[in-house]
Amino acid sequence: MTIGQVLTVAFETSMRLWMEPGPRDGKEDTGPAGEVSVCGDGIANGLLVVEGELENQSCPPIPLKETKMTLYFQDYSAGPNATVVPVTGIPGKLWSFFGFGTIFVTDDTITEGLDKNSAQIARAQGIYVTSALDGSNTHVLISIVFTNEEYSGSTLEIQGTSRQYDSVREVAVVAGTGKFRYARGHVTFETVYLDMAIAYSVIRCNVTVLHY
Repeated sequence: MTIGQVLTVAFETSMRLWMEPGPRDGKEDTGPAGEVSVCGDGIANGLLVVEGELENQSCPPIPLKETKMTLYFQDYSAGPNATVVPVTGIPGKLWSFFGFGTIFVTDDTITEGLDKNSAQIARAQGIYVTSALDGSNTHVLISIVFTNEEYSGSTLEIQGTSRQYDSVREVAVVAGTGKFRYARGHVTFETVYLDMAIAYSVIRCNVTVLHY
């Protein structure tokens, strides 16, 4: 096979792989569900030229890990120690969780148990935007930043719509870092304790993710 033929086949293969769903960084090719196949570098993306011949490189599957955990967000929405605060909204309108256009920033402590004095394992840092005209939905952009020994420095990125009137709200996990690289999955949020007098609530977060 001439070098021109090799390059032609490599280009056509690369374009075909590009049009297929899955990672496109030239490093990985998706395998069966729950697995990732690691393939070679270069424009051929998994094809090797050996002694002038074009050969397929073997791509052994790497199974993804599944991690499940239950976390508790310690949330204060008012007072001197507030952990979720409105920062802007529509002029002349009430800034609230049910007021369209209101943007909140948050930095909740995350504990391993419901009790606020239980061990801290992470922080929930990000923003909420009341994104439905009737106030029924918020758009969530939250990083779970782990501080415990097991996952210290790793993060999970949560993004999507949270339906405020639902007792259990499901939102997607779209990415992660550290021990959760390439994470995907979902979380559910459920308010399990509420003290209106001090604007304090505890939100249970059940996490299910696949990752390397």
